[in-house]
Amino acid sequence: MTERSDLKIIREPSVYVVGKQETNEAEIDRFLAEHGVSWQTDTEVAGEHLVEAAGRVCYMSFAKPRPGGNKAYIGHILEVGHGSVLEHAVWNLLVTGVSRSLTHELIRHRAGFGYSQLSQRYVDESIAEYVEPDPIADNPAAHAIWLEAVRNCHQAYVRLTEQLNEVFKDEPDKTLRRKLARQAARSILPNATETKIFVTGNARALRHFIELRGNRHAETEIRKLAIAVLRLMQHEAPNLFNDYTLEPLADGTFEASTPYRKV
Repeated sequence: MTERSDLKIIREPSVYVVGKQETNEAEIDRFLAEHGVSWQTDTEVAGEHLVEAAGRVCYMSFAKPRPGGNKAYIGHILEVGHGSVLEHAVWNLLVTGVSRSLTHELIRHRAGFGYSQLSQRYVDESIAEYVEPDPIADNPAAHAIWLEAVRNCHQAYVRLTEQLNEVFKDEPDKTLRRKLARQAARSILPNATETKIFVTGNARALRHFIELRGNRHAETEIRKLAIAVLRLMQHEAPNLFNDYTLEPLADGTFEASTPYRKV
C-alpha cells in the first residue's frame, strides 16, 4: 500500500486463510470398520482427505485403492471431471484491499460460496482507503484526474455525514443517528472505495472462480485476486490446485490455466 497526498491508495489485494476443515478420523474409521474394510489416506490436508473419502464412498473403493495415494486419486478425479466430490472441501478466506467494483463482480459467483462484507451503514468511511486501477496509476495524467475525483468524493462524504448528523440530531438513538447519516452519505462514494469481504468457498467453486477470473480477459483487479487465491490454495491443498500453471501477461499480471477446466 502506498500513501499519496491525503488519501491512502491500494494497488494489490490481500487474502488471509482464516479457517479450514478438520477431519473426524475416528468416525471415518468407525464407518470403515462397520463395513468390513480399512483404509488410510496419505494426505494431511483435511479438504483433500474428505474429497478422497467422498469419492471412495461413491464406489466403495476403500479396500483396493489405486497406487499413488491421494495425489493420484484426485488427479484422476480432475481428469474424469467428477467435480461434485470437490464440493466437500471448504476454506474460509478474508479478502481486503479490494474495491467495491471488484466485490460487485465477486458476489456473482453464488454456487458454493458464502459472503459477509463490510457495511457502509455502520462503518465510518471518512477514513476509507481507495483502490486505484493499474492503467490509471501508471499514467501520471490519468492518476491526477482520478485522484482529484476521489478526493472530491471523499471530502463530500465527510461533509455530508456532518450535515446529516445535524439533520437527524433529534433522533435519541446515537447509533441509529449515525447509521441514517452514513447510509445516505455513502451514495457519493466511488466504486474505488476499498472494502473487506469474508468469503467461504468449496474447492470446486474456487476452481471455477480461478478459471473465470484468472483469465486474461477478466478485469485486471479481480484477476489479481484470482491469482492470489490460487497461490494460496496451491500451498493449502496442492493435490487439488497444483494442476494450474501461471503465464505472465504483458501488463505484469498472470493468467491461470489448467488442462482440467470445468471440473
